[in-house]
Amino acid sequence: MTSDRATHRVGDELPPLEIPVTRTLIVAGAIASRDYQDVHHDAERAREKGSPDIFMNILTTNGLVGRYITDHFGPTAVLRKVAIRLGTPNYPGDVLRLTGRITALDAGDSGDSEDAGDAGDAGDVERPVRATEATVAVTGDNGIGRHVTGTVTVTVALAGASTGTSTGAGASTKETGA
Repeated sequence: MTSDRATHRVGDELPPLEIPVTRTLIVAGAIASRDYQDVHHDAERAREKGSPDIFMNILTTNGLVGRYITDHFGPTAVLRKVAIRLGTPNYPGDVLRLTGRITALDAGDSGDSEDAGDAGDAGDVERPVRATEATVAVTGDNGIGRHVTGTVTVTVALAGASTGTSTGAGASTKETGA
């Protein structure tokens, strides 16, 4: 679902992403993030602690939110900040529906920028910005309510541009002599 547009506008809605919440996804996410709390893999223990079943951990949700953004913005997207808050739990058998809206754009070197406060002012004309950085408000709902609310800042390299990293979000390489 990579974005094929080189320009984005404040207020643009991202297409929704629906993710089936399976028992395997919940357990695999917990293991991958080294979260061995029994409520994420043992249904009987989860019920003993007051939950109707196992439930997804925050790190798995964080990863799914990041995937939603990078799937939309494409292979040059680098997550700069992901800030989320959990609400209702994600239980097996449900579907997590992620949605997003661009709330701010920064065109980097050109000096052009927009934010949600500028988008609706009287007399302003919306203009496309070839954004190198976007801020996206993200929500995720399931069958029982709002599972996640958050904000993601992502940098997208334009053709011929560089994000400042060569190996991913915040990573760098260092040459060493033999």
